Amino acid sequence: MFLVFNKQKIYSYLVALSTVIALFIFAATFTSKSGEIVETMSQAKLVPIYNVETEEPKVAFTMNCAWNADDIDSILATLEKHKTHITFFMVGDWVDKYPEAVKKISDAGHEIANHSDGHKHVNNLSLEDNEKEIVNCSEKIKKITGKSTTLYRGPYGEYNNTVIQAAENQNHVSIQWSLDTLDYKNLTGDQMWERLNDKIKSGDIILSHNGTEHTADSLDKLLTNIEEKGLKVVTVSDLIYSDNYEIDSNGTQKQK
Repeated sequence: MFLVFNKQKIYSYLVALSTVIALFIFAATFTSKSGEIVETMSQAKLVPIYNVETEEPKVAFTMNCAWNADDIDSILATLEKHKTHITFFMVGDWVDKYPEAVKKISDAGHEIANHSDGHKHVNNLSLEDNEKEIVNCSEKIKKITGKSTTLYRGPYGEYNNTVIQAAENQNHVSIQWSLDTLDYKNLTGDQMWERLNDKIKSGDIILSHNGTEHTADSLDKLLTNIEEKGLKVVTVSDLIYSDNYEIDSNGTQKQK
């Protein structure tokens, strides 16, 4: 009886020990695989361009067009005064409503870019539907200007791998911004500049919107102050690299 008891005890110990070892090996293997998965996902994450690493003293000024067109003439007059060209990101619905404004902007030599067709929450759309948003908007713009778009900015600043892949499939470069005027919150020109003054540097991409309360009457001040810092205001295409580049995890485009 004593011998049987010890055999049972030894057997129980061996089973328990084997279980602990098996769990340890599983945990170590899972952690390793998890780490590899996390790393792989991190490496595979697509990022749009937020700014550009450059030694040239220049910044890109962008303006999203999604609301009205009441201030377009004033904005164009100010840009002409400064002999400056910027990039207008247009929504297809806006293009439908204001084709004359689209033509004026194009005829004035400004860059027109793609801001989707219907300003939807693109992160919720499939790859196919995202591509349709880009294609439809570009076709509307081309019908008026004769030029297809090559730059894309998702509505609400949204993006994920599907959104960026859709843009790439349609030969568009995805563009975000590094500085936001917050003009859509009806800030004054002084308040907008307060946001930019201590942060602005070469390679930045600035976000603004037409159709707000103060964008048009603040534009002259913003452009003047940027110029006084020794920075030239250019279009996005004049700022970014067209080839031989990489985009780091922070969205900074760098020349290889």
